[in-house]
Amino acid sequence: MPADDRAIHLAIAAARAAADLLAREIIALDVSERLVLTDVFVVASGSSERQVKAIVDAVEDALANEGAKTVRKEGVAEGRWVLLDFGDIVVHVQHDEDREFYALERLWKDCPVVELPADVHGHKTDEVQAGPPGEQA
Repeated sequence: MPADDRAIHLAIAAARAAADLLAREIIALDVSERLVLTDVFVVASGSSERQVKAIVDAVEDALANEGAKTVRKEGVAEGRWVLLDFGDIVVHVQHDEDREFYALERLWKDCPVVELPADVHGHKTDEVQAGPPGEQA
């Protein structure tokens, strides 16, 4: 059974909060067919520990406004890979290096991607480093 409407709604809210803080390469995966504990993984990355922590704070605030409470939170002190478990969804905010190394998208590649609105996919790593067209980083 695919992820329910509530999980999709929360995933979009989490993705939007992450995008607002310039998170990179935001993706949502419907893991409901593979896991009984949650319906959707949202994965986003940041370029520094400070940005990862800021994204985590924004996601928590956004989902609290939606009535979702954090069931479990891990990795905040290090700011490299933070896991936020909201029950219906689990949000992974990773430092760019950890995201590349652990490659959650490849691990869960057989799970369907949850369609996110165009404004919440985040920045591609090379776009942020290169800067706007016509400028050099």
